[in-house]
Parts: sequence; structure tokens; C-alpha cells
Amino acid sequence: MDEQLKIILIIIVSVSIFGLLIFVFVKNYIKDKIDYLVKKDNEKKLK
Repeated sequence: MDEQLKIILIIIVSVSIFGLLIFVFVKNYIKDKIDYLVKKDNEKKLK
């Protein structure tokens, strides 16, 4: 029972860390993309 609990906790922690990393990368990518599109739109309005 103790061995199964340890394996389950390791899996949960690993999946949580992986999910957090993916979330951070996707959030930064979307933020950069939105900033780029806003900048491009503002340049178009000024012309």
C-alpha cells in the first residue's frame, strides 16, 4: 500500500509540474502574439 501511494503521488506531482510548464509557455506565446497584433493594428491606424 505504501509503495502504491508513493507512485501515485509521484505521478500527480509530475503531471502538475508538466501542466504548469505548458501553461506558462502557452500564456507567454499568446501574450506575445496579442502584443504583436495590437502593435500592428496601431501602426495601421496611424497611416
